[in-house]
Amino acid sequence: MITNYHRPQTLDEALTILTQPNTIPLGGGTLLSRPSPDPISVVDLQTLGLNRIHKKGNNLEIGATATLQQLLESEHCPEALKPAIKLEAPLNLRNSATVAGTLVTCEGRSTFSCALLALDAKITVISKQPSVASIGEFLPLRPRGLITQIVLPLNTKFAFEYVARTPSDKPIVSAALAQWTGSRTRLAIGGWGKSSSLAMDGTEAEGIESAARNACHEATDEWGSAEYRMDVAATLAKRCLQAIQKG
Repeated sequence: MITNYHRPQTLDEALTILTQPNTIPLGGGTLLSRPSPDPISVVDLQTLGLNRIHKKGNNLEIGATATLQQLLESEHCPEALKPAIKLEAPLNLRNSATVAGTLVTCEGRSTFSCALLALDAKITVISKQPSVASIGEFLPLRPRGLITQIVLPLNTKFAFEYVARTPSDKPIVSAALAQWTGSRTRLAIGGWGKSSSLAMDGTEAEGIESAARNACHEATDEWGSAEYRMDVAATLAKRCLQAIQKG
């Protein structure tokens, strides 16, 4: 239950208010719209200008309160990233869900976080001091603080594949692969647990199918067995690599 609402005009003002107990940032409001018995105060971020998306050099800088739909419609959004964004949420939710809010609240079936993990996205978080963390550090810990920006590399080849029960359902297994000039290769596998898993980060793609299998050893849940996911993940990783090589 929301008991106090704040709408700061500056980032410093927002950070000051967020130091108060039981106070959380309000972006798109998709999570806070769910009923909760606990009293909370919210800090509305919409006047702080954190919703800009722009290209800077070889990077795409995404403001924390930009919505998933804004990113999807951006002229700079990588084409292969778009299916992962569409699978993350239906249109109505994409119009309100922010990129930062999605990362803070995501779990292992999140296609958006799986894709960003492969891309080695960088996240700026402000607590007492600004800090930049890789998404691989951020997802397991979800450090307390205010996300202000997510940065994606644009100088990569990228591919995304998934298997789900229906075309619109969250995947049982998803695979995202990014490859940089110089052959650095990152493979992320998702579809279960608390967050996606980084299966590979190396200087070449050799052994990618084995890496995908190894990421699924403890992936049994109500949606599928570890053995099933191991086989599917290896196949999806191979498809991603073939797509990159063709591109």
